[in-house]
Amino acid sequence: MLWTLAVILLIAWLLGAFVFPVAGSLIHILLVIAVVVVLYRVITGRRPIA
Repeated sequence: MLWTLAVILLIAWLLGAFVFPVAGSLIHILLVIAVVVVLYRVITGRRPIA
């Protein structure tokens, strides 16, 4: 679930950066938050929420 969200945000970030530059900053912030959460879960070794 979390990996799916990260991939969707990555695609939205790429679209926002090159297609819709106005919304790019908001999507960039969301992508950074998602990456931080994924790294935190990997480092702490928590099991995925399913």
